[in-house]
Amino acid sequence: MFITFEGCEGCGKSTQIRLLYNSLRSRGIDCVLTLEPGGTPLGSAVRDLLKVRRDFGISPEAELLLFAACRAQLVKEVIRPALATGRVVVCDRFSDSTVVYQGHARGLDLWQIEYINNMATGNLKPDLTILLDALPEVGLGRKRNVETDRFDNESIEFHRRVRDGYLLEAGREPRRWYTVSAQQPVETISQAILTEVLSRLNKKA
Repeated sequence: MFITFEGCEGCGKSTQIRLLYNSLRSRGIDCVLTLEPGGTPLGSAVRDLLKVRRDFGISPEAELLLFAACRAQLVKEVIRPALATGRVVVCDRFSDSTVVYQGHARGLDLWQIEYINNMATGNLKPDLTILLDALPEVGLGRKRNVETDRFDNESIEFHRRVRDGYLLEAGREPRRWYTVSAQQPVETISQAILTEVLSRLNKKA
C-alpha cells in the first residue's frame, strides 16, 4: 500500500507521519518512510536548492522540473522496490504537491503537470492520500519560531491558493483522498488517520 501525506505549510504532516509509521511498526506492519523532495542522494541535493532561501530565483517551470527529477529517482530507487516486496510506503508529499503548488498556486498548466508527473512516476498513484487541512494563517503561525524556507515566505494569497487547490483535488478523487482537520488535537488526528489506514489495509488483505 502506498500512502502519501499532503497539506499546507505548518499543517503538522511531519508529526502525523511519524506517529502513523510508529503505530504501523508496533503492529508488525513492515513499512518504509520517505519524503519529497528527498529520499535519495539526488533528491537530498535538489531539496537544498528547492527549499533553502537563496540570492537567486527559481522560475515556476524550473521548480516543476526539479521536483519531477527528484520524484523520478525516488520512485525508481525507493518506492517501487518497496512496494514490490509487499511493504507499506508512507511518503511525505508526492505528485499532488506539484499539482497544487506549481499548478493551482503558481499557475502552470495542469495538463502539462499531469504529463510530467506521469512520466516521472511511471503512472504510479498513491492508494491513499491523507490531506491535513488547516487555514493558512494557522499553519504559518505554527512556524513563527522555526526556520522558514522558500515556500513559507510566499504571500498569504499564495498559501490560500494552495489550500483551495488541495480541497479541489481531494473533491475530485474522494475515494483516494482522506481529509482531516489539522486544527484538532494531535492525538485526535493521529487516531483518525490510523483507523482509516488500518481499515484500508484490511480491505486489501
